Amino acid sequence: MKTIGLIGGMSWESSAEYYKIINETVKEKLGKLHSAKSLMYSVDFEEIEKLQHQGDWNKLTKIMIKAAQNLEKGGADFVLICTNTMHKMAKDVQANIKIPLLHMADLTGKQIQKQGLTKIGLLGTKFTMEEEFYKGRLINNFGMKIITPNKEERQIVHNIIYNELCLGKINESSKQKYIEIINNLIKNGAEGIILGCTEIPLLVKQKDVTIPLFDTTTIHAKSAVEYALKE
Repeated sequence: MKTIGLIGGMSWESSAEYYKIINETVKEKLGKLHSAKSLMYSVDFEEIEKLQHQGDWNKLTKIMIKAAQNLEKGGADFVLICTNTMHKMAKDVQANIKIPLLHMADLTGKQIQKQGLTKIGLLGTKFTMEEEFYKGRLINNFGMKIITPNKEERQIVHNIIYNELCLGKINESSKQKYIEIINNLIKNGAEGIILGCTEIPLLVKQKDVTIPLFDTTTIHAKSAVEYALKE
């Protein structure tokens, strides 16, 4: 079994989900008392959030590179960035380590491709929804058409992530807003929805909507186990 390196803490609520899903999946596959070999480098999200909203991506890139290098030094065989937004610097992180980085967008794209879907709605932070580092990868590598909510709805999605979900607050009113936004994406032709923030699956579940949801936390975590157990 390879050792999984996790860059976590963004937020710790979603990082706890990663740890849970990874170990549940190992137990499911291997049985007995098996659990995952893993290391987690957890950052202080208060610092990260401030730098994100200040637009200081250079400093954030240095923090992510250092985290990945520390995991590599600690014995990790590969690395996961446990948040969609910070894949903005995935290329720079990969360029500064010798072990593989499993890219969340690629793994999600493969899952969508398996279902034969091409027009996909994307929810996440404003950074993920509005910039090209994530949706551009899906468009270029998988030939998908990515649609996002309108400007006002994007702000609502973003605010709920930072002001509620990252603080562990699960509000029914916010869930209903998300479902309404998803239904608007369906009206615009979305065949599936990427929950492109690792906290969103804490709020919205498959049973809440009529088209496939692609939970990036679960996809990323389960793919890590597949890679760790691969010969």
